[in-house]
Amino acid sequence: MKLNIIAVGHKMPDWIAEGYNEFAKRMPRDFALTLTELKPDKRISARTPQQVMAEEAERILAAIPNDARVLAMDERGANWTTMKLAENMKQWQIDGRETVFIIGGTDGLDPKIKQRADQLLQLSAMTLPHGMVRVMLAEQLYRAVSILNNHPYHRE
Repeated sequence: MKLNIIAVGHKMPDWIAEGYNEFAKRMPRDFALTLTELKPDKRISARTPQQVMAEEAERILAAIPNDARVLAMDERGANWTTMKLAENMKQWQIDGRETVFIIGGTDGLDPKIKQRADQLLQLSAMTLPHGMVRVMLAEQLYRAVSILNNHPYHRE
């Protein structure tokens, strides 16, 4: 099963890249995790946040593989426990579709992305730095896989 994080933003601080890479390399082959970084649109005063989000949405939509399951990260999305994530990942593994997690840019996600998403999902009701979301999401995916594999990383 392929897991892909599509994130608007690049040139993250080293500690973000190191944190993400640490969890990505821990993932077993049957849950391969990749990151697709999309360059954010330039923010100039002549463009509204809605225009920026709409342009980013076009690039996000183009990066989503056909027939992929899409989960868009949003602070107003469903608040799953790690156990719920693990249960869903078990089902996703059975159906074999690629699963894509989308992290928007500075202004958030365009409504087109939210409509395309099969699920809106939050890591926190608080607004988080987008780079940190990559690390936290990668850690939670690794933790969920650890649960599925009865690995002692996760403790109840």
